[in-house]
Amino acid sequence: MRKANLIVLLFLLTVSSVIAQEKTQEKPIPEAEVFTSTQTVRINGVTHNLKTRAGTMLLRDENNEPIALHGFTAYFKEDGPSKRPIIFSYNGGPGSSSYWLHMGVMGPKRIVVNDPGYTKAAPYELVNNEYSILDIADVVMMDPIGTGLSEPVGKAEGKDFWGVDQDIRAISLFIMQFLKEYDRLQSPKYLLGESYGTMRNAGVMNYLLDKGYALNGVVMVSAVFDLRSLAFPVQESTSYLVHFPTYATTAWYHDKLKNKNPNLEAFVDEVRKFTEEEYMPALFKGSRLTDGEKSTIATKLEQYSGVSKDYWLKANLRVRAQEFFNELLRDGGMTVGRLDSRYIGINPFPQNQYAVTDPQSDAISPAYTAGFLDYFHRELGVSKKLNYRTSAYSAPGFKWDWSHRGNEGWGSMISINTAIDMADAMNKDPNMKVLIMNGYYDLATVFYGVEYTLDQMNLRPEIRDNIIMTYYEAGHMMYTHMPSLVKFKKDLADFIKDTQ
Repeated sequence: MRKANLIVLLFLLTVSSVIAQEKTQEKPIPEAEVFTSTQTVRINGVTHNLKTRAGTMLLRDENNEPIALHGFTAYFKEDGPSKRPIIFSYNGGPGSSSYWLHMGVMGPKRIVVNDPGYTKAAPYELVNNEYSILDIADVVMMDPIGTGLSEPVGKAEGKDFWGVDQDIRAISLFIMQFLKEYDRLQSPKYLLGESYGTMRNAGVMNYLLDKGYALNGVVMVSAVFDLRSLAFPVQESTSYLVHFPTYATTAWYHDKLKNKNPNLEAFVDEVRKFTEEEYMPALFKGSRLTDGEKSTIATKLEQYSGVSKDYWLKANLRVRAQEFFNELLRDGGMTVGRLDSRYIGINPFPQNQYAVTDPQSDAISPAYTAGFLDYFHRELGVSKKLNYRTSAYSAPGFKWDWSHRGNEGWGSMISINTAIDMADAMNKDPNMKVLIMNGYYDLATVFYGVEYTLDQMNLRPEIRDNIIMTYYEAGHMMYTHMPSLVKFKKDLADFIKDTQ
């Protein structure tokens, strides 16, 4: 009996030892794969040959331990100098891959969409992108971990990358290691991010500078730095105020205003003045506002927004963006876009308080997705065995950590503000320039919210002058609108030329 018990004990000890070894044994590190091809782009009548690299790079941490395979697509001008400008570019989300910017404006090819209408199903039109910046600079499209081909390896997990500070660190590590790997340390360096990518930019520009990597310029496309401007928190007026000018431009575009100013820019200045001098004091007074004062303000809100005075009064002069989407064209059974309010779509639930769909996203997403994947695998030659993830939202355990160094104790996601990082970097490097590109019809990241944030950054006048604002008669992805695409290229090219 004792012998039997001893055998069982030895067996259990052996099993426990095997299990312990399996738990401590590291997963094998997969090899990075890079697929090469030659692409061309014709710009202003000149054909540029591009050495293209698409795939992954093994990302290592500060202790040289492998932590991820980081996906990218890089376009280098053939026989171009090592000191040619290089732009690191990404979208936002957080949790989005970079294929929107890639196929909309940055790459040698672009997807044609029926702006501002719905694009028909395949076949989609993929054309030479004569508005690419590739005639002036090399471009590296980056896919954050969990998107594209990017994934954690070794001991690393998704949570090590999915957060404000975690993401800033990982993106910065990639840029530093890429510059070394491809001998581009002496190149003029730029960041170009869209949407949440602008929040990321503000952190990355400061992180890189602290590591000794100064940037020539940072480009913010459809910018937001302070999430309070978007979140409509309880007993907070900022979001309502900064959204109102975009409500007004949307109503202006859809001809919902009586006797509207035919000049959009002049109209926007008029609305800014009303918002600052009349609407803001009214919201500040809150319940101290008299019925007469409230009626007067509601009348002007209708005049500028196209939404009825009665609706504004019922909403206590505060209308959220998702309510405005539904209300402006409710009588016609339609709703306007969040990403681009020029787009309209069918409102299946006109009785709802909130919109349930975004017409702009519905209208262009299939074309961008299918068109990019076809280009990625067929023209860039990336193995079809590899699965390109357009977003990280379906990744197991994906959850964003909204805490941020410098914002400690502020309470929640809606308190996150990376403008402090941008101000820190610009104060430490007074040569650094920032280009901010915003659409008048963007209800996802409103232009007046960016203006407000910049005004609160407490920058010296000469540093504030290093921030350039440009505006487009389009939405969040202004490059879907042809006149804005042309202007985008010119503004970006001028910025790069002026910052070398």
